[in-house]
Amino acid sequence: MKKYLITSLMLGACALAMAKLPAVSPEAKAKSDEIAGKAAWAGKVDAYQLCQAQDRVAAIYMASAKTAGKETKPATATPPCADPGTYTYVPIEKPKPIEASGAHSPATTAASPPSSTVPDAVLNPAKKP
Repeated sequence: MKKYLITSLMLGACALAMAKLPAVSPEAKAKSDEIAGKAAWAGKVDAYQLCQAQDRVAAIYMASAKTAGKETKPATATPPCADPGTYTYVPIEKPKPIEASGAHSPATTAASPPSSTVPDAVLNPAKKP
């Protein structure tokens, strides 16, 4: 009896796990895209602030080393700190499917079936050398 009870409970749990969640609404999808974009921008701002702090620390070190009379080597050339600017959300427009994009030629009305009974050798004769 316990085996059947445990089996039925496990099957019930599997059925719940396989239940399909409802599709995400376009508004929720847009909101999650905006949040992801803002998080990416915040990462760029953090990297910019870190770059500036490293430059300040290096400048202070070089100045203190020169005043102490220590020999300093020239700094390694690095790219300048890139300011990410202010955050602006630009929604991503998904590409349209080929049917809706107008990229193909318009369909013509079929006047005959797509295939015929004429052999291919008659339609496309081979050229003789």
